[in-house]
Order: sequence, then C-alpha cells, then structure tokens
Amino acid sequence: MPAKPKNILAVDDEPKILEVVRAFMESRGFKVFTAETGRQALAVFERENIALVLLDLMLPDIPGEELCLAIRKRSRVPVIMLTAKVEEESLLEGLKLGADDYIRKPFSLKELGARAEAALRRAADDLLPLTARNSFRDGDLTVDFEKNAVCKRGRPVSLTPGELRILAALIKYPGKVFTRAELIEIALGDAFDGYDRAIDGHVKNLRRKIEDNSKNPDYILTVYGLGYKFGGE
Repeated sequence: MPAKPKNILAVDDEPKILEVVRAFMESRGFKVFTAETGRQALAVFERENIALVLLDLMLPDIPGEELCLAIRKRSRVPVIMLTAKVEEESLLEGLKLGADDYIRKPFSLKELGARAEAALRRAADDLLPLTARNSFRDGDLTVDFEKNAVCKRGRPVSLTPGELRILAALIKYPGKVFTRAELIEIALGDAFDGYDRAIDGHVKNLRRKIEDNSKNPDYILTVYGLGYKFGGE
C-alpha cells in the first residue's frame, strides 16, 4: 500500500522562492501548499492536513513569529523558520515561540530537504500531545501519556499499545483528519501490508472503551470518505 504524500505548507512573500521550494519538495515526493501572507497560511493550515510548515519570518501582514505562535497553539506540527535575520536574539526568540529549526536565507535546496526530512522523522517519533496530561469534557475522559494511563469517568481503561498510539496521534493534532493509511502506519508500523480497513477494527475497539455510545461517539469522529479525527475539547 503506497504511502500518501505528506503535506507541506511553505509561507513566503516572494513568489519566486515559493515556486522553487514547491518544485524541489514535490520532486522529493511531498505535496506542497503555498501562501504569501500570514492570513493565507492560517486558512490553508485550518483546511489541510499539514505535516510541516516552512515559514518566512518577514511577512506583509502578520509577523512570522506571531504566525508561528498561532500554529503552535493549534498543533505540534514541525515548523522550520526561513529567515534573513542573522541576529542570534531573533533566532532564539523564534525557537522559544515553538519553531523546531531555522535556515538562514539564502539557503541551499539540498539543506532545506535534509532539514525538512529530519524534522518529519522527529515528529513521527514524538506522539505525545501538546501536554502529557489531558482532560476532556470536565474529566469524562482523562489521558496521562507520561504514565500511559487512560480513565473514563475516573475508572482506568486498558488500551493496547496500538490503541494508545492512535489516541495519542488524534489528541496531538486536534482537528486533523487522519486517513486510514496514516493511522495504520502509526498503530501498526509502515511494514504492515494489509487492507487499510483493518484500522476500523482498532477504532471500533477504542470507541468501545472510551465512548458513552460507540455508535454516536464524542471523541473518535468519522469524517466520511476521509478518515478519523479527534472531537474532544
């Protein structure tokens, strides 16, 4: 089963840079969305399942640092800053706001590709959500990923490792729609070569354990024709 290309969002107010970045990253197997302003970037980020953001800090409407902070409040998706700023304080401030890495302009495309793939590898290994301890719907469901403990209305719930990894991924990216293929890779590994509907059984078992009504779930929501997303707040 071929892996679905990962989505990258490239944000820069210079169209020529966006064209070059798009062509290069697509040649490496990614799907690239582009935006020339911060507002356009946020609209794309909300609409698409973005796996990595390449972010210029000098945008015409919203400072790149502010955009990075807005993205980080929504998700732990890796962010690489593309910047002409050379002052150490500016770079450190960007990292404090949640950026994962930075590349100084002008940059080589080879370096960009290597940094992007490294960031994606790190993200794939890090399935902890924004906080290790999570509580949803006034304590109806609590998840402590440090202790691998899940409770429903205060009672412990026993999850398989695969179920816990599915739940961790969904909580880590609230609002993101995961395809069945993506969840199979998360729960079972990319060596799995079975039918992608196999993930439905894992989701069914997870719902049975954490939902009040598995046929009308609050947490593990079906997005018909696409996959699953997390509905907890």
